[in-house]
Amino acid sequence: MTTTNTGLQERIDEAIKEARRLSAEGNTTQAAEAWDEVEELFAEASHQKQTTNFQQYCQDNPDAKECRIYDV
Repeated sequence: MTTTNTGLQERIDEAIKEARRLSAEGNTTQAAEAWDEVEELFAEASHQKQTTNFQQYCQDNPDAKECRIYDV
């Protein structure tokens, strides 16, 4: 797991804790917003997992000849 994914996982864990705390307190409006945040973080994590090996290679090696993008 990369540092980015680890940081994202930590954000998800914290968001879940906060959403649960607000739900337990009965603060429905803020709890709903907190659960929306959790959902957005899960969507971001899912999107990050959809990268191909080549995309990951280019992220790790942006100066590689294979990863250059030319404007036409």
